[in-house]
Amino acid sequence: MDDLARLPFFRPFAREALAALAPLARWRGFEPGQTVLEAGDPARDVFFIAEGEVRILTRGSGGHEIILNELGPGEFFGEIAAIDGGPRSAGVVALTRARVCVIAAAPFLRFALSTPEASHQVMRMLAGLVREKDARLLELTVLPVRPRLIALLLRLARPREAGGMVVSPPRPHHELAARIGTRREVVSRILGALAREGLTEASRGGLLLPRPEALRAELETAWRSAPGG
Repeated sequence: MDDLARLPFFRPFAREALAALAPLARWRGFEPGQTVLEAGDPARDVFFIAEGEVRILTRGSGGHEIILNELGPGEFFGEIAAIDGGPRSAGVVALTRARVCVIAAAPFLRFALSTPEASHQVMRMLAGLVREKDARLLELTVLPVRPRLIALLLRLARPREAGGMVVSPPRPHHELAARIGTRREVVSRILGALAREGLTEASRGGLLLPRPEALRAELETAWRSAPGG
């Protein structure tokens, strides 16, 4: 199972191209809640997720947790520290049981710089990160809390066969708050209002969004009303 060629990043390359890199790969397992990386860690390894999910997080000036992203199989992290030599900019914890492939910065960069397609993959990934961070920063800067929460719910939701959308598994209120830069009590109050308006509905399977089109319309109105909108 611990085969470098199984990872999506390396899948396009022939085994001969991976021959020098494969012996340097280390495979590690993590249990839910276990720390994978600490913010400020000087290590330069790059991590490729083979199984499971991890959460990228940091802490604000007041010590409250801020969730930056969640990554799953096929994705990777740690490339920024590998490229610029700086300390880790955020911490990483395992959300589920996870298995990752760990490659030190120097051999990874040698491979990426000598292989155009690998270089392109890294550049595409970094470009995607910049776009995503710009979008989230704009939300935090110009949108009130309610539309920020609506935008998050729509990103987390998936379509239901019975209609509407569902956020499953349901996310704790403190987690939602950490994603949009507010307090748990504020999220609880807004979710209560959305439920009274028929825009959300709690169920055993998750948080239902029976009228996602209404949520999207409210979000679009908020963007138009925002400064510069």
